[in-house]
Amino acid sequence: MKHTSGAAGRRRHTLVSVFPQARPTTWEPQRVEVARTTVDDAVDVLSGLRFTALTGAGISTDSGIPDYRGPDSPPRNPMTYQQFVGDEEFRRHYWARNHVGWQHVDRTAPNAGHRALVELEERALLTGIITQNVDLLHEDAGSRNVIDLHGRYDRVICLTCGRVISRTHLAERLTELNPGFLESVGDVADIEIAPDADAVIESTAHFRPAPCEFCGGVLKPEIVYFGENVPRERVERAFALVDSADAMLVAGSSLTVMSGLRFVRHAAEAGKPVVIVNRGITRGDKYATVKIDSGTSDVLTELVRRLPPPAER
Repeated sequence: MKHTSGAAGRRRHTLVSVFPQARPTTWEPQRVEVARTTVDDAVDVLSGLRFTALTGAGISTDSGIPDYRGPDSPPRNPMTYQQFVGDEEFRRHYWARNHVGWQHVDRTAPNAGHRALVELEERALLTGIITQNVDLLHEDAGSRNVIDLHGRYDRVICLTCGRVISRTHLAERLTELNPGFLESVGDVADIEIAPDADAVIESTAHFRPAPCEFCGGVLKPEIVYFGENVPRERVERAFALVDSADAMLVAGSSLTVMSGLRFVRHAAEAGKPVVIVNRGITRGDKYATVKIDSGTSDVLTELVRRLPPPAER
């Protein structure tokens, strides 16, 4: 159960983060001029259409979860799937930090942007959401048709026997194995938290990770790491959702990695309008019919207010 929590001030650090993206990228931001850049333009393009939304970390910043690649984000060096499964030290370091950070994500609440997408869905304008986030805030807000492309933070899977357990249950086990650890770290409000619930703490050598209680295997968050593929069935459902709509709305994603960009490119190649709302340059700007360089909460709320019902079919 999540509990409402205001966004607290956080210190700036360099993060070693296990972030749910399928592939690293060498893409460098390059500005692309998009002719249409206002909310008026977005209303004009989307009026009468049903659209699919693709969301990224930028939609959750107003809930107190920091962006991953936003203009003000600290530098981060993502841990890969290969590092996690192949190195016991990496795993211990990760679980120690996640044991602190996941509580922050668990306490967050949906913001106005999440709630706007719920209303757009209820009005039959939004066909569904493909989210790159693992924070479950869309579901918490009340969105019904959500594809968690990169998994979800609240479940853990055993890589040996395939059992899935709740992150809450694992937290209880980790607390028993590491008495006093959380108290020794201090207030989570004073710690930098990454979008995947990784927390910046330096001393983790004494932390004891928990093996699978059924087979003794390695436990891993049920999220997609760098170097790991998004499950095919999930990708196919996402493409089908894009195909079922007349247009695509991107909210709070830099589209840096192909796991999200491919859906924008697919929509554009099919001749569907693409509206991007994001602070800063995105890798998908060249596909955009409209690009609004702004935060998501205000723009999505304005779309709720101004978009008419979809055209009769």
